Amino acid sequence: MAQPDLVTIEELTKTYKRGGQTIPVLTDISLSVGQGEFLGLMGPSGSGKTTLLNLIAGIDRPDRGRLIVNGVNIAVLSESELSKWRALNVGFIFQFYNLIPVLNALENVELPLLLTSLSKRERRDHAVTALEAVGLNDRMDHFPSELSGGQQQRVAIARAIVTDPVLLVADEPTGDLDKISAGDVLDLLAELNRQFEKTIIMVTHDPRAAKKAQKILFLDKGILADSIKDEF
Repeated sequence: MAQPDLVTIEELTKTYKRGGQTIPVLTDISLSVGQGEFLGLMGPSGSGKTTLLNLIAGIDRPDRGRLIVNGVNIAVLSESELSKWRALNVGFIFQFYNLIPVLNALENVELPLLLTSLSKRERRDHAVTALEAVGLNDRMDHFPSELSGGQQQRVAIARAIVTDPVLLVADEPTGDLDKISAGDVLDLLAELNRQFEKTIIMVTHDPRAAKKAQKILFLDKGILADSIKDEF
């Protein structure tokens, strides 16, 4: 039985101003992402992949179009409403981890929970559970400098899932990792998708990474075209 759509995008357009020029980035993008789907976004540099990801995650705003995520048209939310919506609905995974150097793994994972009404004990319990889910229960007291790149990215993934968001967005999550560590992180994302039915949208330039996705969409000069994974 097909899952309902978590993300529905209709005729989404985004431009940027540069000097006196208007630069088109995305043009009339329409797509849907089902609940529990693992979507890969590919395309050449400057094709609009990260811009589209940022729009879906509520980091940026479209010029026009509908952007429905988890039943909410986030394109019309105010800045304060959008900030609250992001905190409740989206987990972010970036290429360079963005961990706080002076905090250990457990404290880094706890950070998103500081915006909630959870008690200190509840925040710790949630963070411990998230670190266990990514296989780092023996590294909770380690600082980022004491962890490998792959382990730091696992901490970042634990931080992304600690609030139990409906959507995980990953921007080149393996771009700063060696081949073995990249494979481990991709296996973890696939497991989160399979076991916990997390909806994941991942931007990547690497066809090997994209193969972990159930579906791949291509962007080229802001235009969307789908493709079949088996072509790789």
